[in-house]
Amino acid sequence: MSTHLKIDFVSDVSCPWCAIGLASLEQALARLDGEVEVEMRFQPFELNPQMPPGGQDITEHLTQKYGSTPEQQAQSREAIRLRGESLGFTFRKEGRGRVYNTFNAHRLLHWAELQSPQAQHALKKALLKTYFTDGRSPEDRQVLLDAVADAGLDVEAGREVLDSDTYATEVREREQFYQQSGISAVPSVIVNERHLIQGGQPAEVFEQALRKIAAAA
Repeated sequence: MSTHLKIDFVSDVSCPWCAIGLASLEQALARLDGEVEVEMRFQPFELNPQMPPGGQDITEHLTQKYGSTPEQQAQSREAIRLRGESLGFTFRKEGRGRVYNTFNAHRLLHWAELQSPQAQHALKKALLKTYFTDGRSPEDRQVLLDAVADAGLDVEAGREVLDSDTYATEVREREQFYQQSGISAVPSVIVNERHLIQGGQPAEVFEQALRKIAAAA
């Protein structure tokens, strides 16, 4: 008999380690097929909530934020690309040109969740692919609607969300909830609302942790 686990995947669609963490977690869940039954929800976290329209050059942004040099950034980008490749996720070799505000993407993810966890999962993956594989802006309205279409969701309904401020309050409340709970880095994977696994861990780490949690449950 399989054990039911609830997973809250706190992340941003502009976070490369979140793409890695999700691909890695999916591998772990495939290995645990039959042992655990998972209900996964994607919770909002904005890495750059104050980012103005048009975004910022990625090199400039990372230098300001972390004090890293362009050479260090190139090394890190290649390490991330290779890690993604090993998990079946494609990062563009040239990386990202700019970083953007992602609030509207989180509003769409909230809307998708109200339809089903599967719909939200599909949209999350479409948004990660849009930014990291295709190099398109998650701030751009048409890009967001293309991701909605790629996820098999209703584009007109998605357009209505973007044309209004629907779910803005709900997304901000959730963001505040996780920040007040001590989440300051993503991805943060919260299992059954009490076990925290942080970072883009290898599939083996997720697998062992989930097996342990399931056994205790």
